[in-house]
Amino acid sequence: MLPFLLIFPIAQTTPPPQPEEVVQQQEVRPLPGQLDNVPVFNSNSPELVLKEGILLSTFPSYGKKIPQAHLNFPFRGRFDIFAHHIARAEPPDNLRTLYLGIILHNPTKQSVKVNVLRGASYLSQPDAPFIQLPSIIDNSLGTVFAGPGDRAMTDILRKLRQPILPAQIVIPPGQSQMLLNQPIPVKELTPPLNGRSTLIHLQSNGTVYAASMAMFAPINSDGSERSPSLQEWQNLLNNGDLAGPRDKIPTEPNSPKPIIYGRVAGVAQGSEWKALLVDRPQAKYLTIPQPGQAFSYALSTIPGGSLGTNQIQSAPMLVRYPDTAYRAHGNYGIQYSLKLPLYNNTQSRRIVTISMQTPLKQDKLVNRSLRFLSIPGPQVLFRGSVQLRYKDEQGKPQTKLIHLVQKRGQQGEALAVLNLKAGDRSDVEVDLLYPPDATPPQVLTVTTQ
Repeated sequence: MLPFLLIFPIAQTTPPPQPEEVVQQQEVRPLPGQLDNVPVFNSNSPELVLKEGILLSTFPSYGKKIPQAHLNFPFRGRFDIFAHHIARAEPPDNLRTLYLGIILHNPTKQSVKVNVLRGASYLSQPDAPFIQLPSIIDNSLGTVFAGPGDRAMTDILRKLRQPILPAQIVIPPGQSQMLLNQPIPVKELTPPLNGRSTLIHLQSNGTVYAASMAMFAPINSDGSERSPSLQEWQNLLNNGDLAGPRDKIPTEPNSPKPIIYGRVAGVAQGSEWKALLVDRPQAKYLTIPQPGQAFSYALSTIPGGSLGTNQIQSAPMLVRYPDTAYRAHGNYGIQYSLKLPLYNNTQSRRIVTISMQTPLKQDKLVNRSLRFLSIPGPQVLFRGSVQLRYKDEQGKPQTKLIHLVQKRGQQGEALAVLNLKAGDRSDVEVDLLYPPDATPPQVLTVTTQ
């Protein structure tokens, strides 16, 4: 007798739906205004630090063992310090802690006071792990974040100063002081990888030089680690070379070769981009789109990603190392402060929405159209908080802090909905600090339903 044969049907697996391009006709306008002239100490190369050394030094090269490691750029008055670096155990069993040090030096014959206006410095682990979050969520308390750059930018947007930072540093004549001396630990992490993001707004009443450096923790006689001393940091500054490994060398501007943007190590020009969004220069208001229509303003445009505006918003570099970015592409840590004096010029009540969107990157637009994806791609291109101020229908001032997560090709949801009567005007203010782990460009979009 033949054995009974069990026959199982082959499971039919349905392939996941493929995203389709969504072509959205909407005018994309260059962003009015420009970056201010506040210099930004921008330390982001090398991003991954495996070899200790100088990350960025604006000290004079005189008396330094490696003169080319120093860019000789003095700060005075308002300036920012931005630093974004990653530590990894290499080899995996070398779990020594990497320290990030930021030193300020007073070259003058009088004491210099440096006020810390606001500032924050956070680790990926445990301060701000990269967790999955909804695409839009209220962040009134500033407790929603994914990643150290996201958390630090939210603090600055809320005008906070983290307690690890002093309110003021007084630097005696010819002396140096540490502004930051903080670890990037990798012990007990799987994988042994960690990062730190820092942004500090400063005001100095005299000339100072600044440097950021990376040093592995010195070891005590009992084998335990300790933080480096001011003297040890000064020794590294005077005798050390640039930290490594070096990042990819960027392509020169206007080169026909594929664009390598490179990472930033130098002083960029511009801390804030203020803009009044109006119909035309000298106009007093921004006329809302026709019903069912929308227009957008480009944010953080870069070469190869100007969305048809021919506008590059990347901050120019005042000084830089030869193997690092020619501009501060992405404008990490820069504040966008935008004001939209909306005007309903029709005879009917209109519902108007303000949203942020992450269209597919392109330099030229076909038929004035942005391209999105029906199912946004897996890559998170923006995670950060946006602040909105406006008046509701009762004329009461509203302030919202909203956290956004946007993936590649995501059209985005309404940040604010305004109900404008016929002939009504309403001011909307939008503020954000472009987060270090975001990928440009984005757009700010006004839609009339």
